[in-house]
Amino acid sequence: MPVVLVANPKGGSGKSTLATHIAGYFASRGHPVMLGDVDRQQSSRLWLSLRPAQAAGIRGWEAQGQGSIVRPPAGTTHAVLDTPAGLHGWRFKEVLALADKVVVPVQPSLFDIFATRDFLDRLAERLPGKRAPRIGLVGMRVGARTLAAERLREFAMQMKMPLVTELRETQNYVQLAAHGLTLFDLAPTRYERDLAQWQPLIQWLDD
Repeated sequence: MPVVLVANPKGGSGKSTLATHIAGYFASRGHPVMLGDVDRQQSSRLWLSLRPAQAAGIRGWEAQGQGSIVRPPAGTTHAVLDTPAGLHGWRFKEVLALADKVVVPVQPSLFDIFATRDFLDRLAERLPGKRAPRIGLVGMRVGARTLAAERLREFAMQMKMPLVTELRETQNYVQLAAHGLTLFDLAPTRYERDLAQWQPLIQWLDD
């Protein structure tokens, strides 16, 4: 079962936006998907509670005591885990051990980049030797032709990690989240520009 971990230590980096949309993409392809919310704020669980019944189904997760983070519902084929800011210790090790791919959202500000650099260094230290997950960066709220965007691309090159795609700043994500929806739930013609930015990430997830 593919498990995608969405993680970054900095609050407000866009983790829940990415996690819900990745789950929405898998659901739109007909996969039985679980969205696990490890974040104490429970943003993804709140989003699930707003999701309309006619939308493609996404299951929540069940905690199983202190010994396990997630118990996927029966029949689950794909899982997405949304994590809190400052995830560390045994819980960080546990969710990392589950992951096949780690998606790291990062905004193109100096503070976000430095916080993410520290996280990526810590992530490299904790990666399991025999089964290291693939790691991909996703630029969030990026203005494509800005100096900040260039700084973000240089950062990815320095870290020798793929900047899989860059997502623009738009109210579309805010408006969709308020209804428990994603870009993949509605007519593609309404969100052509945003869906085009998602295509590299979709290919990376499916690879």
